[in-house]
Amino acid sequence: MLGGLLLGGLLGGLLFGGGFGSGIGMMEILIIGALGWFALSYMRRRQAAAQSGYAMAGGGYGGGPAPRDDAAVSARYGAGPGEATATLEPPAGPSDLERGIGHLRQMDPSFDPRAFAETASDTFFKVQGAWTARDLRSVSPSLTPEMQAQLQRDCDRLRAEQKINRLENIAVRTAEITEAWQETGQDYVTVHFLASLLDYTTDESGARVLDGSRTEPVKFEEYWTFVRPVGPGPFRLSAIQQA
Repeated sequence: MLGGLLLGGLLGGLLFGGGFGSGIGMMEILIIGALGWFALSYMRRRQAAAQSGYAMAGGGYGGGPAPRDDAAVSARYGAGPGEATATLEPPAGPSDLERGIGHLRQMDPSFDPRAFAETASDTFFKVQGAWTARDLRSVSPSLTPEMQAQLQRDCDRLRAEQKINRLENIAVRTAEITEAWQETGQDYVTVHFLASLLDYTTDESGARVLDGSRTEPVKFEEYWTFVRPVGPGPFRLSAIQQA
């Protein structure tokens, strides 16, 4: 723009007699031509520079990669610019079983899960023996009245049919507590039993096998649930569930 103003002033002076003489000679024409060429060159350079600047600003939308917006990327993944991110796991809390045992111990500090599992295993063997004998009186203290009544009905049915369900060579592989909780003033503990045994049914004399095998052991898996009033005291078997 500055070159155009200078050129306009000089032309005005020359054409209207304010220049280097009263008329236009060869020297003036040469000067005017040179000034015009310099003015055009100046304007072209400015235009080229402006176009080059716009091309760089739009590089992210053209052939080159767009600039990385660290702030946007960090906001997406939860960190500030330049900061590394990592996934943080919440600290592991107690399991449901641990919480349940903790509740039992609040009223019975002496409760020992290992000792309870051993006691439950003893009850397991005694109940199997009473079942084979079809007489549950020996294990009555270890059963709730409801459980004893249910098992006794099954024993009475076997006796009426003159059958004996024999459970022999019992080998317990697993006896572990899987659940412990309190409900309506009662403590509940469930034990998972995994065992193998001979399970077969004979007639009254035992000479004839009616079901099962005397020699082929079978595996079975059951969950036994024991109950007692909240606080110290013996547990009783209240439920048996097949796995």
